[in-house]
Amino acid sequence: MAPIPLQRDIVQRPGTTRAGLAHGPRLASRTSLPGIPLAPSAARRFVRAALAEWTGIGVPAAVGFSDRLADDAVTVTNELVTNAVVHAGTTVDLVLRLEEEGDDEPSAALVLEVTDHHPARPVSGDEPGAGPGPAGVSPGELPDPAEYGRGLQLVATLADSWGITYRTGLKTVWARLPVDDWSAPPAPPDGEALRRGLRAAEILAPAARRTERDDAVWDSRGAPAFLAEASDLLAGQLDEDLVAAIAGQLLVPRLADWCAIWLEAEGGGPAAEPRLARVWHSDETGTEPLRAVLEREPLRLPAGVGCGPVSVPVPWPAHLVESDREEVGEGREDRPAAPAPPPHPGGRDGAALAFRITAGGRALGTVLVGREGVAQVPEAVGSLIEDFVRRLGLAVGAARAYTRQATISRILQRGLLPSKVAEIPGVTSALVYEPSDDGVVGGDFYDIFACPGDRWCFVLGDVQGSGPEAAVVTGLARPWLRLLSREGFGVGEVLDRLNRLLLDDAMEAAEAAALMVAAAGGQQLHDGTQSRFLSLLYGEVVPLPDGGVRCTVASAGHPLPLLLRPDGSVRPAAEPQVLLGVVEDVAYESQGFDLAPGDTLLCVTDGVTERRSGPLMFDDGDGLARVLAGCAGLPAEATAERIRRAVHEFAEQPPDDDVALLVLHAH
Repeated sequence: MAPIPLQRDIVQRPGTTRAGLAHGPRLASRTSLPGIPLAPSAARRFVRAALAEWTGIGVPAAVGFSDRLADDAVTVTNELVTNAVVHAGTTVDLVLRLEEEGDDEPSAALVLEVTDHHPARPVSGDEPGAGPGPAGVSPGELPDPAEYGRGLQLVATLADSWGITYRTGLKTVWARLPVDDWSAPPAPPDGEALRRGLRAAEILAPAARRTERDDAVWDSRGAPAFLAEASDLLAGQLDEDLVAAIAGQLLVPRLADWCAIWLEAEGGGPAAEPRLARVWHSDETGTEPLRAVLEREPLRLPAGVGCGPVSVPVPWPAHLVESDREEVGEGREDRPAAPAPPPHPGGRDGAALAFRITAGGRALGTVLVGREGVAQVPEAVGSLIEDFVRRLGLAVGAARAYTRQATISRILQRGLLPSKVAEIPGVTSALVYEPSDDGVVGGDFYDIFACPGDRWCFVLGDVQGSGPEAAVVTGLARPWLRLLSREGFGVGEVLDRLNRLLLDDAMEAAEAAALMVAAAGGQQLHDGTQSRFLSLLYGEVVPLPDGGVRCTVASAGHPLPLLLRPDGSVRPAAEPQVLLGVVEDVAYESQGFDLAPGDTLLCVTDGVTERRSGPLMFDDGDGLARVLAGCAGLPAEATAERIRRAVHEFAEQPPDDDVALLVLHAH
């Protein structure tokens, strides 16, 4: 499948006044939808109802509505809302706006905005394996690429223009659909008729954005406000491409007519080729011609250049822009592009400044900004962009540091978890494991393994905290459990011995890990004398000759396992006992029961039971048991997926703790 058109990565939000255009009245309908699978269908109904409402109240631009426009609007809405639900998982805000623009050729457009509350989640591209799959589909079971990943390609085909805008805590994907056969109304619409339609829409009359750039605003008040906004938007972004995207939106059109950002390959050395990360132009039709010119040769600044502005030739003369626009805009990819004439400092097609992106004394990339039709960029604006690029460098450096940490954490996490779990005869198992933060090693772990004597053991544990100290305890506890289990100790005896081992070797190792982190310049999150507690659910399974299995379980400070019978009844399958690593002289006890064919055993960590929505927790009022009761008759995989979805849908925000659950279903 062809890549999503790059010219759609633009900054201009719908509703922005362009030079020469005067906006007429704006009619808008808005709604908020929960991030659940039913949201796309509700969004489709909402769009059709809003369009019918506007047509019914006699909005002039609605005369140009056609069945094709309505179908396109519904299709685009469905794709954008589905993308937000699947990949962000938060509440989705939907705005449908009708915009009328007056000019020599008046026009109207239907603008759709879909906003989610998880800006750190990128918008899904055309790579089906690049992000989470559809709800209910594991990464290894994604549909065929021919059937999945077409969403934004479809939006790019149907929309006149579309783009992505990031704001603090929000990500908005918008699309603009032109209204067919529209002509300016001879008189303003009847106000009384519009008021009757406020059930589904409201009139918006925001102040028009400044269309002519005024460099005088960058005084003692304007510049600090701009830099404060930039710092707020760039801070905390964990992906360098997202940082570059936000930077381009801040620079264009407020400070420049166009900009480009190159990022150096991390650890690539002086010979490594910089990557053209982002290109923006205030006129979206100029983005692709600009990109085509800049991709021919990356901008390289001399080694001795610091962080200050460097005047560089504009990379193309005016006639080349028009030539490239014709090639891209008319879709004539088969025609060879005209060779670029060498840049000449004396050109008056505009002015350009280059800035080196640095952080910690290291060069991370280059920013190129330009203005059209001027001889030079004002000195005050150049100084402001220089301050902005310093903040950009810090954000790129922080994003790269996080990426390195996340990579190390993923490698370490894979080493702490089993590469494969054993299959238990007569039992199907399903696992869900979702670390809360890719940048920190989680504290949850699991295991299913075979033991001598026709026995199988399962483990679900949760180390207090996360990071290197938790990783040490996990790295010791899991192999110790396997060793003790295979030595033939009973369930209670295994926990007794593991408790004593944790109070000795694991505590010393955890304290040593904390001291090593502090010595390396990291932050020691806990006092070195603090114990590392471990909650653990440990069980043993023995197949029965007549079907089903005999289970023996013990819970040490862990959420109790729940036993689901085919009739929908649910009961705890163990008794609560003290955490491991707290009390030295403790004797752990186990409970035994039969898991008959059709029975299901659910084991979870506190990331499930203590999932919060305001003051409420997921397991308040036996909430987990109620959800499990509705899973009677379901296989293990379906039960695990229903519990997982219920946990995610309990609150708008993503889980802030590791989520792990194990389902055993006898058959």
